[in-house]
Amino acid sequence: MAEAIDEYFLKQVRSARNGDSAVADPDRLLRYFDAQLASRHLDFAARWLQSAGFGYYTIGSSGHEANAAVGAATTVTDPALLHYRSGGFYAARAQQYSDATPIRDVLASLVASTGDPMSGGRHKVFGHPDLGIVPQTSTIGSQVPRAVGLAFALGRAKALRHSTPWPEDAIVVCSFGDASANHSTTVGALNSAAYCAHQSVPMPILFVCEDNGIGISTRSPRGWIAQSLGRFPSIEYVRADGHDPDALMHIVDAAVATVRTRRRPVVLHLETVRLMGHAGSDAELAYRTNADIVGDYARDPLLATARTLIGAGVLSAVDVEVRYEAMRETVMAEAESMVESLRTGASSRLATADAVMAPLTERRPVAVAATEQSLRPAPGGPHLTLAAMINRTLTDIMAARPDVLVFGEDVAVKGGVYGVTKGLRKKFGAARVFDTLLDEQTVLGTALGAALAGFVPIPEIQYLAYLHNAEDQLRGEAASLEFFSDSQFANGMVVRIAGLAYQRGFGGHFHNDNAVAVLRDIPGIVVAVPSSAAEAAGLLRTCVALAVEEGRVCVFLEPIALYHRTDLDDGDGALRCADEGPAEFGTVTTHGDGVDLAIVTFGNGVVMSRRAASTLRERGIGVTVVDVRWIVPLPSEDLLHRLSEFDRVLIADETRHDGGVGEGVVTALVEGGYDGAIGRVSSANSFVPLGAAADLVLLSEDQIVAAAVKLIEVE
Repeated sequence: MAEAIDEYFLKQVRSARNGDSAVADPDRLLRYFDAQLASRHLDFAARWLQSAGFGYYTIGSSGHEANAAVGAATTVTDPALLHYRSGGFYAARAQQYSDATPIRDVLASLVASTGDPMSGGRHKVFGHPDLGIVPQTSTIGSQVPRAVGLAFALGRAKALRHSTPWPEDAIVVCSFGDASANHSTTVGALNSAAYCAHQSVPMPILFVCEDNGIGISTRSPRGWIAQSLGRFPSIEYVRADGHDPDALMHIVDAAVATVRTRRRPVVLHLETVRLMGHAGSDAELAYRTNADIVGDYARDPLLATARTLIGAGVLSAVDVEVRYEAMRETVMAEAESMVESLRTGASSRLATADAVMAPLTERRPVAVAATEQSLRPAPGGPHLTLAAMINRTLTDIMAARPDVLVFGEDVAVKGGVYGVTKGLRKKFGAARVFDTLLDEQTVLGTALGAALAGFVPIPEIQYLAYLHNAEDQLRGEAASLEFFSDSQFANGMVVRIAGLAYQRGFGGHFHNDNAVAVLRDIPGIVVAVPSSAAEAAGLLRTCVALAVEEGRVCVFLEPIALYHRTDLDDGDGALRCADEGPAEFGTVTTHGDGVDLAIVTFGNGVVMSRRAASTLRERGIGVTVVDVRWIVPLPSEDLLHRLSEFDRVLIADETRHDGGVGEGVVTALVEGGYDGAIGRVSSANSFVPLGAAADLVLLSEDQIVAAAVKLIEVE
């Protein structure tokens, strides 16, 4: 396939003749052509590298090289989140940076070399901090909410006089394919951009849909993309043909100028063509006729630029061929050098698990502790409920750090469904505490973009069950950014989620969700669960410090049933607590001093276990309750240290039996060499039903007592 495209291009160029047409800017068109040439020959090199056993990635940009016009019309100070067929854009952007080595960069990425300046050998990505390109790996539309969030944050930064990595007139560029235009993340993000623009909220973003008419093997219906993208209110829609380079540049320039000067979104529908299939392994003839495939050769944007240059007399046919072959020689010489370097060991690939995971595991405990301390209020604060303590801590954090934003559904005017954010908007203003539209992907996308702009976002997801609508924004976008950028980009944030069960008689499974398995499976993420006001403040401050100092994506999972609870036993007020100070990352806390049994638990389980401990004490069984509080990653080292004095451990897990936190605790104990008896009790593998039926499937205090007695009786 590559040979056919190559031969067709050369044959058509050799038959082209000079004409009397004119182009507006010959030098610019030549630079555009050079960027296209680099992209095309990198695609050829990718397939050569794979055939030689050194390359791992063959999804190319051939047929999409018209996106070089967008790279040329924007600047390195315009952040870009790109589609995976963005070779032309990358090469055009690199022309603006004198130290750029785009050919070497892309080749290093193709062979997974540690010399890749973006991912350090972890993935093939288009990204570079000096070029303003934020790396994306999935690009099926999941990057679009982040791009919208970044555009929103640029406008919000100006209002708050907050300094970002980009100038005040910067715009965001976000490209995606026509198949991805149908993805819920893309549609939702376009809707949120229109929602903001409708209210005159600054939204400086250029959406670029690179429409080649096919998603792998599935055709986009004729006219659908134009109709779909043209329907969003308050978003200007423009169409451009990648086969007409001179007109394309004028259209792109105008679109960029509109976004930059008016701070409003524009959709650029860029008509492209896909050459050489979806990837090297794609057998196009399985779903396309040969006539269709060959027919697309005539729409090659590289050929269109060559013909324009020849027709305007800027280059002769011979000049074009010389330029084309010179780029082939340059790219292949670099590719061969890359292979030789790998063979001789002059360049390397990631060689250890520790090296691969370094962006996920790097710690800055001293800096985290210092930042946490800077957020603490004066000692001796009041005794508060969990909800009131979270509110007070958010107040202290926002007062100490003007870069903190709090937002989500109903958090501002109403103050949250449970009143947790009540009064924050009045104290800190609508620019820092604001309501979003009803879309969790947008909430998290706003956080992702705001973090890139240097804010510390604290978004709220109203209920844990609602996270599942948008969990890939955490897994595929937030938690992976440092990994795939070799720690050169970060999006530290603290996602507050009201969740877990035990809301008596209320809500059913959407408001009593105990499913946390998806959070346990995300590398690098941190999940904290407070069980009372006592440690909630320290946990929340530490999460913010981790976001600031380590770029961590933290989830602060707040047990709804404990928000306003005051008593452990009737009238004792034990759950109305003062701020107990720091809650160091990776440490547990304990309640009681019994020596017969340790109950390891978290969240609502702590309250149930403390009550169960009182019952067991009456039976002569001394219990210490161990609150793991950091459920991801588990504080295994401290947990094992605390449990070393106990012969018996019972794990009381309010999450589900399969995929619940208790599974991880058992594994940590066994792998850590704990040799005592281990018991486990958990909620059932069920959704939480409405009303009293919930008690049939949720972990109960009586079950904890019964399991503890059974474990004690085992000789």
